[in-house]
Amino acid sequence: MPPHCDSMDGPVVKAAEAALGDDNVELILPFVPLEAEDEVRTAFERATAARAEGPIAHEVADLYFFDTVVRLHRAGEGASFTGVKPAGGDVGPVIPLAERAIETGSIEKLHAFLSAELHRQLQSRLERIVALTDAVTTAERREYTEAMLGFQVYSHHLYKSMHRDPHEGGHPHG
Repeated sequence: MPPHCDSMDGPVVKAAEAALGDDNVELILPFVPLEAEDEVRTAFERATAARAEGPIAHEVADLYFFDTVVRLHRAGEGASFTGVKPAGGDVGPVIPLAERAIETGSIEKLHAFLSAELHRQLQSRLERIVALTDAVTTAERREYTEAMLGFQVYSHHLYKSMHRDPHEGGHPHG
C-alpha cells in the first residue's frame, strides 16, 4: 500500500497538523497542486474558525481539514481518494527506511536494504533460468524462454524506474 500520503500518520496529515498548530496555511500548500490552493485556504479558514468552538468542534474541524488536503493531494497525483486511513497501517519495510534517511540525511540503511533485496531478487530469478537451461521438451524450453525474457524485462523495468520521475503518471498508493 505504500506510500502512505492518505493516512493519519502520513506526511500530508502531519503537514496539515503543523499548519493548524502554527496557524500557517503555507505549511500545507506544498502538498497540494497550485490549482487547489484556494480550496485549501478556504478549508483552513473554516477549520480554524470551527476549532475555537470547543473540543468536539476542534476534532471535527481537524478531520475535515485532513480529509480536504489529502483528497486534493491525491487528486494532484491522479490517484483515487477513498478517505483518510488510520495511522499505523502496514507501509512495508522501505517507507520507514526512506523516512529515516530524510530525517538523518543518510541513505546507508535504505541503500543496504534495497541493495540486498535487489540482489536476492536478481539471484533468485537467474537461478530459475539456470535450472531451466537444459530444457528438453518444448514445454520446458517455453518455460525457460519465459523466465529468460522475464529476467530481461524485470531488469529493464528496474532501470527505467530508477530514472523516472516518481510522480510520472500519478503514483497510486495501493
